[in-house]
Amino acid sequence: MTEYSKDLWKRAENALDSAKALIKISPDDAASRAYYAVFHAVSAAFALQNKTFVKHAAVRAAVHREFIKTGLWPMDIGIAFDMIWELRDTGDYGGTMHVTEDEANQAVQTARQILEIIAGSCPELK
Repeated sequence: MTEYSKDLWKRAENALDSAKALIKISPDDAASRAYYAVFHAVSAAFALQNKTFVKHAAVRAAVHREFIKTGLWPMDIGIAFDMIWELRDTGDYGGTMHVTEDEANQAVQTARQILEIIAGSCPELK
């Protein structure tokens, strides 16, 4: 799973770079890319454990079950993960509701923080 994990990690880094670039152009898209940065990074960490998920909801549940409830990640990161999840939903499917530039900035900062946590606990991804 190492090559697969590394590929997911690279996707996470690319998505974070895209999110940063999109904040002022399209906050909706920036929030979506920030979410995908986290999604790919978390998926990479789980893949190192030979765990893969088909659905986004399964990844979200696994994050809370295996990282937050066990204390590997602080509770505020779980809350932040859920915030990015919700902003992605608004950005991608919100209809007349849109992500603000401030919310997109927060999503990018949170994504960066989560990627740093994962990189620190999974050095084999680098």
